[in-house]
Amino acid sequence: MSCAAIGVGGGLVAGGAGYLAAAFAAFGPLLYGLTIGSHFLPSVVALALLKRPGTGILTGLIAGLVGAAFAPWWFWRYVGTGLLVGVLLELPFLVTRYRRWDPWMFYLAGVFSGAILGIAVFVAQGAEHYAWWAWIISLACWVGSPPLFIWIGRVIARALERAGVARSVTRA
Repeated sequence: MSCAAIGVGGGLVAGGAGYLAAAFAAFGPLLYGLTIGSHFLPSVVALALLKRPGTGILTGLIAGLVGAAFAPWWFWRYVGTGLLVGVLLELPFLVTRYRRWDPWMFYLAGVFSGAILGIAVFVAQGAEHYAWWAWIISLACWVGSPPLFIWIGRVIARALERAGVARSVTRA
């Protein structure tokens, strides 16, 4: 239930960010990466709050489904991004067998994910047509956006934890 609630909230944010991303893609493609961080938000909140395997993936999927309700023609883009971000965020925790939940692990996953996604999208946009400085601007947006939203997500998770939202979840 917690993953569903977080996913719905994150999906509302992702739905709005999808239209902003479309505007950036049309009018300022170098800044398109600024919106990718919004897709990290629900998975980060779920992982930081619940500290359970699979919560990032499940919450990302739910957020993608809710986001797709605002733009059904981008259904697979929302769902695919939600799942991909959930998987990429869970990788460092999977490596530690979900025994460590250090904050730097969230940020490492975010920077790595942003770099991978940024390079892939920039190449798909026709990177050979851009100058070197355009690469720098684009990658800075892609790499900088996820850590910002990870920080916001961790702040939200701490506030929810203080409010007692995850009190019934037993931790190892």
